[in-house]
Amino acid sequence: MLGLIVTILIVGLIAGFIARAIVPGRQSLSIGLTLLLGIVGSFVGGFLGFLLFGKDAGDGFLQPAGIIGSIIGAIIVLVIYIQVRGRGRVAR
Repeated sequence: MLGLIVTILIVGLIAGFIARAIVPGRQSLSIGLTLLLGIVGSFVGGFLGFLLFGKDAGDGFLQPAGIIGSIIGAIIVLVIYIQVRGRGRVAR
């Protein structure tokens, strides 16, 4: 169980950093938010993998993905975050 948690944290951090490097623009996220971005992205990637391929149906639709799925999920989450955050700002 501890190994799973450490693996999710490491993969989440890597996926978050790679997503931030791929998505253009400046994202003012701390390391903690980058980690959270990667972890949420991993679950989004796992959900998309389940929807697209139907694999691991016994584990349910909410499951962590591999590194590629985590990166894709983190990119999706980051783009959505940027769009939502950008709407609330007032231009000066």
